[in-house]
Amino acid sequence: MYITITPQKLGINYSQSSADFVGYLEKENQGLEQQDMEHFFNQYGDEISAEEVVKEIDGNTAKLKKKEPKFYSITVSPSKHELRKLQDNSQDLKTYTRQLMKDYVASFNREINGRPITIDDIKYYAKIEHQRTFKGTDIQIRENQPYATKILQLKTDIRNIEEGRAQGNIRKIQKEISKLEQQAPHQQNGKRIVQGMLKEGNQSHIHIIISRKDASNSISLSPGSKHKASEVEMHGKNVKRGFDRDKFFEKAEKTFDKTFGYKRNFAETYNARKDFVKNPKLYFAALMKLPANEKALAFKMITKTGFPVIPSIPVSQAQIALRVFKRLRRGAEVAIKSSSIGI
Repeated sequence: MYITITPQKLGINYSQSSADFVGYLEKENQGLEQQDMEHFFNQYGDEISAEEVVKEIDGNTAKLKKKEPKFYSITVSPSKHELRKLQDNSQDLKTYTRQLMKDYVASFNREINGRPITIDDIKYYAKIEHQRTFKGTDIQIRENQPYATKILQLKTDIRNIEEGRAQGNIRKIQKEISKLEQQAPHQQNGKRIVQGMLKEGNQSHIHIIISRKDASNSISLSPGSKHKASEVEMHGKNVKRGFDRDKFFEKAEKTFDKTFGYKRNFAETYNARKDFVKNPKLYFAALMKLPANEKALAFKMITKTGFPVIPSIPVSQAQIALRVFKRLRRGAEVAIKSSSIGI
């Protein structure tokens, strides 16, 4: 389970409206019949239109400054192992989203009129998507890049020859291009994986857009707060503040496991991924204590999430060299970043 929380982008190329983001989330509906479309939904309603989402989010921004985000985006990406536990991807992920958002509000260390925040205090809309494309940050694209660079240069050479700016054997260059296409380490359906290519298999995931202000449009609720859970005196009163991201990520996993009867492997847990980066010795010590079948699955999951392949499984801490730790941590940081807030 990978969850990211990111604020609305406020650069010069982004408007103050949520329209661009909502429009982006409508991309999979293009060309589909009404009955085949995935619609926005919230805690109590289904088939909410994109126009209503934009109207509600943009109209809930009282007293926010121009440079403050008006909304946040949560992306929830279940692993292929987790998706296999679902009977109906769309309906099951809707059910999970509604439980997840209860975990979200419970992670705020805030009160409204002396009571804890509830699900009715936030304004959010969610949408299920079933496709993903390879991005430049994916390990497949990064490791294929040297081949892509050489292929691009060879294609430029061919164009220069065809247009009379250079001399050479086009057929020979084309054979070299074909060879490089086949040598690229990451292939899908017999083709070199390139940026923008659709990923095969079940890619269902959830996008959630949440208003920065509460449902009454009077209180700011930011999951980007730098304060995990604290109290501060303001105007002579003690005020609670903060959002506990660790608590949210941990509860998100437990809610999924409870809802769908999923048995989570050690390597899949949020806390384990944090240990992998911060204290690899502690991580491997715990990993090596797992039963053989769970340990084998854990190593398989590690390699599938983009961590470097380990040449041999260590049998004791003494055999784990420091250089291996450093190598693993560089790869792990890419994965753990997916489970942290993008503030």
